[in-house]
Amino acid sequence: MQTKITIVGAGAAGLFCAGLLGQKGYDVTVIDNGKKVGRKILMSGGGKCNFTNLNIEAKHYLSQNPHFCKSALKRYTQWDFIHLVNQYHIAYHEKDHGQLFCDDSAQQIVNMLVKECQKGGVSFMLQTQLNDIESDTEKFKLHTSKGLIESDKVIIATGGLSMPALGMTSVGYKIAEKFDLPVVAVKAGLVPFTLHKPLLEVLSTLSGISVPVEVSNSKICFKDNLLFTHRGLSGPAILQISSYWQTGEAIKINLLPDRQFETEFKPLLEANRNQNIKNCLAQILPKRLIEALIQLNLVSDLTVKQLTPKQQQNLYDTLTQWSIVPNGTEGYRTAEVTLGGVGTDALSSKTMEAKKQPNLYFIGEVVDVSGWLGGYNFQWAWSSAFACAQAFD
Repeated sequence: MQTKITIVGAGAAGLFCAGLLGQKGYDVTVIDNGKKVGRKILMSGGGKCNFTNLNIEAKHYLSQNPHFCKSALKRYTQWDFIHLVNQYHIAYHEKDHGQLFCDDSAQQIVNMLVKECQKGGVSFMLQTQLNDIESDTEKFKLHTSKGLIESDKVIIATGGLSMPALGMTSVGYKIAEKFDLPVVAVKAGLVPFTLHKPLLEVLSTLSGISVPVEVSNSKICFKDNLLFTHRGLSGPAILQISSYWQTGEAIKINLLPDRQFETEFKPLLEANRNQNIKNCLAQILPKRLIEALIQLNLVSDLTVKQLTPKQQQNLYDTLTQWSIVPNGTEGYRTAEVTLGGVGTDALSSKTMEAKKQPNLYFIGEVVDVSGWLGGYNFQWAWSSAFACAQAFD
């Protein structure tokens, strides 16, 4: 008798896994609570879908077990997915830091995944809520809003809690807990910071201004753009550091990431001795930002020639070591990923199968593996889905 497989979740991992298994000849049904498949794919990368990255390495992922992701990432690489994209003649381009985006639309990636599913005769049950799941020695019983589904194997690909407007729920974690699998505490990752009121009142006036920075905490450093918003701080550098940030911790912002004191900054001051500091610095930083720093008493409103050599060094240090303690983050509403998830120690890194519960698998964002900004999370979806599908050979 043909093995019946139910995949819960029609996102990146679920769709890719369904296509692979369907083409192996399995009877695959994908259930999802939404009206259409691939909702997060369609939203990603400003509608262009940053579908992978040229520089995939395990060090670009956060997990309580940093080695867990290595096996899957090695067995299905970015080059394998790029090969599939090329087979469908989807045009794409590289942006900063090896990020690959569709030239046209994220819909092309969704269409590709759906076609792969169609090749394998995969069935879809959309607008279907999973209310409960139970298992006996023979089968799983999935109680859904559209009736009972009996299945030999179940793959949980429900994603995380980020972007709740797309219908993301905690059902994947609840299933793990039901089968006594540990869940690492979840929180929003790749998310903008909010600021405490006095600082926000000054910096919110800079909303829309973007500057290249180097942002760091005690653990890690990222060099990319920072964007001031009416709520606080965003932009790639901030989203990256947010995944490594703990409540109450200060972050350091270097506003001059490519300028050394002796070779670039000091000569700039010397060449503009008769200007006031604001006009001098406006040659290398947005004038409104300098005005905000003056308002915050971080920069003095003097002429350059009034600065002693020590004050010149202090000014440079202020601009390169600006310390801010965020109030918090914007939370799941704007987060690109969910940190934490189903504990990796409870899963096989080779097959994604739960060690305590045979024939139950977890793939994609629901697992405690979270990537950096820039296509890393999509690659984890493809790689973990592939690893799971290979387990059925």
